[in-house]
Amino acid sequence: MSSSVAPSGTKSATEYRAELKNVPHKPGSHKPEAILKVKNVRRDFGGLTAVDVEHVEVQRGVITALIGPNGAGKTTFFNLITGFDKPTSAKRLFGGPPADKAATWSFNGRALGNTSAAAVAKSGMVRTFQLTKALSRLTVLQNMLLGAQHQSGENFFVALIKPLWAKQEQANTEKALALLERFKLLEKKDDLAGSLSGGQKKLLEMARALMSDPVMIMLDEPMAGVNPALTQSLLGHIQSLRDEGMTVLFVEHDMHMVRHISDWVVVMAEGRVVAEGPADTVMSDQAVIDAYLGAHHDTDLGDDKFLTDTAAVRIEKEVAAEDVRTAKKKK
Repeated sequence: MSSSVAPSGTKSATEYRAELKNVPHKPGSHKPEAILKVKNVRRDFGGLTAVDVEHVEVQRGVITALIGPNGAGKTTFFNLITGFDKPTSAKRLFGGPPADKAATWSFNGRALGNTSAAAVAKSGMVRTFQLTKALSRLTVLQNMLLGAQHQSGENFFVALIKPLWAKQEQANTEKALALLERFKLLEKKDDLAGSLSGGQKKLLEMARALMSDPVMIMLDEPMAGVNPALTQSLLGHIQSLRDEGMTVLFVEHDMHMVRHISDWVVVMAEGRVVAEGPADTVMSDQAVIDAYLGAHHDTDLGDDKFLTDTAAVRIEKEVAAEDVRTAKKKK
């Protein structure tokens, strides 16, 4: 087991996955060993409800995919439970919501409601972003060192006395270099992060997240904008995190990836959880078909493109094809 990854439980990944076999394939189903529990989390933007999750749990030690059409509320949900946003149901307006409807969520047995993003990260739940947050004018290695926690040198007075923090910085540097080697970025350690490709930035963000020894890592569209040559590498890294004892929750639109690596799938539509279960089961669920395709139920759900080909893209393709036909007729 890699020393950079803290084990999230006492069982193996295989044992945690096996426990899912007896979990009902329905929204809000209880998990045998839930590491994350969310209840009554709602987020309104004016008259629009972006998230309205009544109950959802994430099993420890497995890879859970959070999927749904564009605008389903997946990233907003990530923002809420990681402290980057606050749920509407948690705001104490006019006395606040009834106690049984108050927004609550816990991670590893610890309540996280009204907790800052920094405190969430320190609790062991770390996320990456849809748009990478690498600091472009720092080197790759410097970006990695920013991910380390409890650094003595961050204290102003301690920072003035090098012997008090030099040993810790050396240990952090060695850890960062080991992770960069693991993610095939060691040769880039002295390059500015802004010079990396989109896929390399995704790898850097994932590697930096591991600097804090998380118990659970949340990946927001890890494959978005990634060169196909790096896709397989990212898949392998995500699977290895699970196999080393970490819990993984990720948002993704590529159903080929979802089928390939996820142990459990949660589907959101219009802010709500509408289905749960293994990938193959979820894809045949009527609620999922309705969420993605509306009345167009003749589309083959086995096609890997059905989730990534949005209505706007399909219309654009049809218009382009019509233009080509018209041009040919004129000739």
